[in-house]
Amino acid sequence: MINYDPHRWMDHFFDIRGSLVKEILGRVLLCTTWSAGVVYFHVYIHPIAIPSIVHTLVGLALGLLLVFRTNASYDRFWEGRKLWGGIVNETRNLIRSSEAFLINAPEIRHEIASWMLAFVYGSMNALRDKKSFGPIENRLPPEKLKAAMEAPHPALFAAKQISLLLQKAKSEGHITDYVQATIDQNVQLLVDYIGGCERIHKTPLPFAYVVHLRRALVIYCFTLPFALVGSFEWPWATILDTLFLAYIFFGIEEIGVEIEDPFGEDENDLPLETICASIEKNTMGLLS
Repeated sequence: MINYDPHRWMDHFFDIRGSLVKEILGRVLLCTTWSAGVVYFHVYIHPIAIPSIVHTLVGLALGLLLVFRTNASYDRFWEGRKLWGGIVNETRNLIRSSEAFLINAPEIRHEIASWMLAFVYGSMNALRDKKSFGPIENRLPPEKLKAAMEAPHPALFAAKQISLLLQKAKSEGHITDYVQATIDQNVQLLVDYIGGCERIHKTPLPFAYVVHLRRALVIYCFTLPFALVGSFEWPWATILDTLFLAYIFFGIEEIGVEIEDPFGEDENDLPLETICASIEKNTMGLLS
């Protein structure tokens, strides 16, 4: 994610990084080149202008479709951020409770902290279709680390280890049944939150909607020069108008694509590395 000051918008007027210009450049240039060919044909070979009323009406409908697209994508983005906010809170509750109730079992406390961090980093990488516990792999027992990496869901394996450690603490008399159930509730919530993230990650917007929108967008932008070329005293102005409208429409659609799955490594995705590092820092602070 790119950090910026929302009050200084002129500082970002010419920014390329994160603005999706590179992603839509090919489409926009192709559309603009096509419009130049249309204008050339209209001026030097034969007039091919068509009435603009259809494009006016279709443009309104297309705008509504694009608004729905971006709103749906932003809802997914914000829900993802709320879910990771819940993960941050539950890790704090888990390590806080462990430190308070397992004060006489430092080894178990440290193991719980290690597996909790393994869950966090494992969840981040699972949402990126990877199997890794990141920078805390060296803190895990080698045999358990091997088993975790071979598990279908490494983060869930880490959550199970925390529950097993709580059971061990109860059997050794460090905590009561009630305390065990209370602390394990934090583990359950962590699993619920990562399940919510996986729901977003594995469920894209309906295929039919995306395909229809893109078809409509391409047809509209590539037929737009025919509707504009007869509207100007200087027909070559059509090229600039087509460039502008293609940039706006293709850009809005690409924004929806960029934030639809906010757990990746794109410039506009959630800063999961920063969030995980913050959880690790908080955990180490409580342990010390």
